[in-house]
Amino acid sequence: MPKLIYLGASSAIPTPQQENTHMVISGETRRVLIDTGHNPLLRLPQAGVDPLQVTDLILTHFHPDHVSGVASLLMNSWLMGRKAELNVYGLAVTLERARKVMEFYDWDTWPHFYPVHFNTLPAVEMTPVLACEEFQIFASPVHHMIPNIGLRVEFKSSGKVWAYSCDTEPCAEVVRLGRGADVLVHEVAGAGLGHSSARQAAEIAQEAGARQLHLIHYPTWNADPQPLVAEAAQVFSGAVDLADDFMVLDF
Repeated sequence: MPKLIYLGASSAIPTPQQENTHMVISGETRRVLIDTGHNPLLRLPQAGVDPLQVTDLILTHFHPDHVSGVASLLMNSWLMGRKAELNVYGLAVTLERARKVMEFYDWDTWPHFYPVHFNTLPAVEMTPVLACEEFQIFASPVHHMIPNIGLRVEFKSSGKVWAYSCDTEPCAEVVRLGRGADVLVHEVAGAGLGHSSARQAAEIAQEAGARQLHLIHYPTWNADPQPLVAEAAQVFSGAVDLADDFMVLDF
């Protein structure tokens, strides 16, 4: 049975207990890492996922709390003996910058480096990202300070849907990503440029007709995120929870 694991739930400033927001979808044949936090090679084993078994990496946007671990993941996987190919997906500007970072490390001079395939996604709603026997993933552009994508994952055997706003202001694109979702996970870094409050996230979930709302990318540094649940519950009629590091969702 495929499952989704939150590897981190914090907004930009992490704590020793809570890492930056990133997650992994673990199935029988595909293990899809969504963003990297600072060092997914530490978090993945803690979640019971072998980093060398990651088949795909989706990079939502090029902000450090989402992509700073890319170089460590790629290069240290080589040091750990990885041979299998890795597929990386993202918008053109995101992948271009990720490749430039790798060029600064002269990764093309590392002998017998495993194949890394960069797959450019168009900034078009409900773009197919990847599909396998267990699930399919779609991406839509959302409203952040830089080009960014949210995601929708449809699990085939159960018919369940998980949707992810990523970092965004409230927008109709997320409503459509989360339409009828069993779980909509929405960022709550705070109302303002490129971000949303818990109330705004709840309004999006309510409009989308989602069954559950998980709040993610919330402030953890010198902050108590628990009141965000009550704030969202004033608007959203379904269950509201804080996404938490190593929370597991079975689909």
